[in-house]
Amino acid sequence: MDKFTILDGLVAPLDRANVDTDAIIPKQFLKSIKRSGFGPNLFDEWRYLDHGEPGMDNSSRPLNPDFVLNQPRYQGAQILVARENFGCGSSREHAPWALLDYGFRAVIAPSFADIFFNNCFKNGILPIVLDAGEVDQLFREVAAQPGYRLKVDLEAQTATTPNGHVFSFDVDHFRKYCLLHGLDDIGLTLQYADRIKAYEVQRRQSEPWVFS
Repeated sequence: MDKFTILDGLVAPLDRANVDTDAIIPKQFLKSIKRSGFGPNLFDEWRYLDHGEPGMDNSSRPLNPDFVLNQPRYQGAQILVARENFGCGSSREHAPWALLDYGFRAVIAPSFADIFFNNCFKNGILPIVLDAGEVDQLFREVAAQPGYRLKVDLEAQTATTPNGHVFSFDVDHFRKYCLLHGLDDIGLTLQYADRIKAYEVQRRQSEPWVFS
């Protein structure tokens, strides 16, 4: 998992509440568990004018010109601003995989569904909770200023606007540590690889019948 320290990223606004995981990545794309390749199908039903299926050539599909991610000014966005209860619905981990594969490293919203919120941290995405008034401010500023960027500093727990306004956010200490060091559950376990190997050697000697 890539480390998250400071992100200076273009912001894209998704002005919808209760965005569920089936909207983020529709169910027909859940057949793979490779964690990659889901970006072209992020928000598939909103992004394209036809029905998407696995294996389709997305480059030849008709785009919905009204959908925010298809607008030229938001190409290359790394920060998504959304409304309340983002990531509700089923618990599919493919949802943060799709966001990450598209290029998003942070999502800002007034609230998130619990399982989606947890899955973001496990996959290198920083979900930032700001109050509704602060999110309203971001939507207004993003709409008024093409190329709007935020500087997100995880260590300082701040998001700074182009005019220097600073939003502060809370983040669990352990989750912050994992993101700063690029550690998912497997990475955390591998920190103790030497101790695990030593235990396996010791147990083979003390309880050889288990291994016979």
